Amino acid sequence: MTTTRAPYGSWPSPIDAALVAAHDGGPEYLGAVGEEVWWTAPRPQEGGRRALMRLAADRDGEAVSVLPAPWNVRNRVIEYGGKPWAGTARAAGGPLIVFTHFADQRLYAFAPDDPGTAPWPLTPLSAVGGGLRWCDPVIRPGRGQAAGEVVCVMEEFTGEGPTDLRRLPVAVPLDGSAADDRTRVRELTAAAHRFVTGPRFSPDGARVVWLAWDHPSMPWDGTEVRLAEVAGDGTFTDVRTVAGGPEESVAQAEWAADGSLLASTDRTGWWNLHRVDPDTGTAVNLCPREEEFGGGLWKIGHRWFAPLPSGLVAVVHGRGAMKLGILDPASGELADTPGPWTEWAASLAVSGTRVAGVASSPHLAHEIVELDTLTGHSAVIGSPHRDPVDPAYYPEPEVRVFHGPDGRDVHAHVYPPRHPARTAPDGELPPYVVWAHGGPTSRAPLVLDLEIAYFTSRGIGVAEVNYGGSTGYGREYRNRLREQWGVVDVEDCAAVARTLAAEGSADAARLAIRGGSAGGWTSAASLTSPAARDVYACGTITYPILDLSGWAEGETHDFESRYLDSLVGAPATNADRYRERSPVNRAEQVAVPFLLLQGLDDVICPPIQCERFLERLGERAVPHAYLAFEGEGHGFRRADTIVRAVEAELSLYAQRFGMARDDVPVLKLER
Repeated sequence: MTTTRAPYGSWPSPIDAALVAAHDGGPEYLGAVGEEVWWTAPRPQEGGRRALMRLAADRDGEAVSVLPAPWNVRNRVIEYGGKPWAGTARAAGGPLIVFTHFADQRLYAFAPDDPGTAPWPLTPLSAVGGGLRWCDPVIRPGRGQAAGEVVCVMEEFTGEGPTDLRRLPVAVPLDGSAADDRTRVRELTAAAHRFVTGPRFSPDGARVVWLAWDHPSMPWDGTEVRLAEVAGDGTFTDVRTVAGGPEESVAQAEWAADGSLLASTDRTGWWNLHRVDPDTGTAVNLCPREEEFGGGLWKIGHRWFAPLPSGLVAVVHGRGAMKLGILDPASGELADTPGPWTEWAASLAVSGTRVAGVASSPHLAHEIVELDTLTGHSAVIGSPHRDPVDPAYYPEPEVRVFHGPDGRDVHAHVYPPRHPARTAPDGELPPYVVWAHGGPTSRAPLVLDLEIAYFTSRGIGVAEVNYGGSTGYGREYRNRLREQWGVVDVEDCAAVARTLAAEGSADAARLAIRGGSAGGWTSAASLTSPAARDVYACGTITYPILDLSGWAEGETHDFESRYLDSLVGAPATNADRYRERSPVNRAEQVAVPFLLLQGLDDVICPPIQCERFLERLGERAVPHAYLAFEGEGHGFRRADTIVRAVEAELSLYAQRFGMARDDVPVLKLER
């Protein structure tokens, strides 16, 4: 292919915004139903719903969607949602499936092999506050004349406020008798904690464990493993804590086939897999490593390990990137899965000797991969990657460690511009956009992302920064952000940008920052902070937090309503800090153009924060654009929204960096 010289940012690309939207999201919440594998999958072109997929036991053929639109298999428990479905194999009639439907948040059951029977509701509606919500279900089939039950987490609003609610494990009858009768939902234990995960039953059904935590802790700060005996009527008795605490985060707890209790706990400074004595709480580290065998529990039902009937344990582990390995608890030996996949999600399903997971790499989109632990053979069984364009348009990322203030390490992925038929004129340096991930207690995985390729294939570099506070690098790295949000994240992103410019990898005059949610906060804070003054020429701020005081005083949901206690400090004793760090109070410091993107249905980072920020900006002649989208919440899901947002962002950079582009609408910047 002939190479043509053209300025950075002007290159043509087959990766358009519609292609980005079509490939947004990936499979999630894998589970085994007998020998079948099921999961949820995104449908951006269908209003952003989540479809429920089924793959036959023989793995012959492609997975099929078992529920037509408008069924949307998703829930709003802790607003980020939790595992929305469960299934069980039956001796006759095919499997029985339960799921939550996003539109009304009810729990439904259906028999997919009985096309004459529509899904039937299992739970009632409530007119109080946010209503009733359900997640992380486990089906407990009945015996004899008993209909059986679904044991799950219930989130019940008790008032109109976002924090007026309770959560606890409950049992819902499968016969539908609770569909109009709240009293038929059995509460299995007292609502003793603010947050709980779904119960996990021991192989003999006699014991059960779940995780619990309370404000102001977040699950990566401190959780407890709660253990109980299961009484004859199914209720939980003799409830006690056997592991965890305010400074120990347990990411997952589950029973092995032999009845031993396993837990991923960071008591060593890293989330490592331990065997916990359920009677004494004594814990033995099964594979001591300075690696993570767990992560931030942003969604109830995430699964970093899965015991096999053989006694082996499938584990997602790593430092930064996460691999799938098979651990022998007896010897501590760990063998990783062969293949091209370098990043595995916290979603595992076990069927006999086989383990299925969601895997990807810098050159592969998220696929369903299955490993046979007997043969060591792995194969793609679902969502197979297919290149929508020539892979030569994909970036070749570099895993790098930069240095922030005081020489501290800052982890990042750098994606230089790449195009098979374009190169820049001699002496020209590329523009770069620094991406700040959400969370903030999360991380940016090193995977194929067509949104990144959208920019790099046009000649715009991207640097994803896993700033201090990110997961994947141990608790000490994670704790760097304690009371330092708006400081460490801003400094680390600026350090990456400055280093790229100083070493001649990026044009110092054409640097931008962007991010969504907590990344939106970091972007806005960077444009208003002295620590990043004169670094960025513009910024993109998506569904952000902009006013710490407002967020702490009722402008967000319950799950994160006390998050700022650890990120910033207790509001009562740190009022000055809340005021001084908030971009809404430093709007006069904004000196460069910016794009503000917001979903109007967002209850996590509500539109009022954006509106307040723009009011404070007042009559200052700072070019900017504000795009608000009806029907969108926290995280854009609809194809048309994603297209508009991506094209608007490119137009901002084109205008600010002096790049000629005629493939996107011109974003009108107000003054």
